Amino acid sequence: MSAKLNRQIEQAAEWIAASQHLVAFTGAGISTDSGLPDFRGPDGVWTRRDAGLPPPRWGKPASQIQPNASHHALTELERLGKLRFLISQNVDNLHLESGFPAEKLAELHGNGKLMRCLACDNRYTLDQVGWDRRVWGEGYRTQRPLKGQPRCPMCKGRIISSVVNFGAPLPAKEIEQSFAQSEQSDVFFAIGSSLVVSPANEMPRIALEMGARLILLNRGETPFDELAHLRIDAGIGQVLPPVVERVKQLLGTREQRV
Repeated sequence: MSAKLNRQIEQAAEWIAASQHLVAFTGAGISTDSGLPDFRGPDGVWTRRDAGLPPPRWGKPASQIQPNASHHALTELERLGKLRFLISQNVDNLHLESGFPAEKLAELHGNGKLMRCLACDNRYTLDQVGWDRRVWGEGYRTQRPLKGQPRCPMCKGRIISSVVNFGAPLPAKEIEQSFAQSEQSDVFFAIGSSLVVSPANEMPRIALEMGARLILLNRGETPFDELAHLRIDAGIGQVLPPVVERVKQLLGTREQRV
């Protein structure tokens, strides 16, 4: 590890340890170490599509995809009482599988392993509502409902995939929470996102306008590179776990002083 990267890890850890309201924001880049492709990286889904190439292969079979060390590092930050809220553009369920509390997580594009009710907005696993994709398909909001498909066990409303398909609106509750948390943040840590998708890319801008420090951890350019207080261009798995370990050391040192 280079001296520059060591300094950046130390700086990020110091700001996080001293923060009162840390908000993290994750994109597809955090899940590449789990075997999932990203979208706008050199071999990403959209990059290959725009070049007329087939989608990238997954690094592992779907049944073997598990949360990686970076997912667990964010969960540890929350357990330490430092990470107040996590905003994610991912639909892979890996933050929840890592143990991150659902009430402190906003999944802006939904979750591929959850269904939700259009009427009462409750979330369910496929098993909880008896949703068989071989029979009922994905159940996207933009698709016409099929006769006899499962209904919400609470209110009998229409059940749909929680994943936001093209042409469907983003979940209002999650968007509202995310903007409110961004406004309150004193450190906004964007991880593995190109920050080009609207309206999510307004969240770091709002955090900056409200006086927060912006830390960017991403391979490849973002529109916020010149605005960030700290810009780290390195692998997420190379940086995030060591940052959290250093935060733990700093917090322990402070407790010893007290």
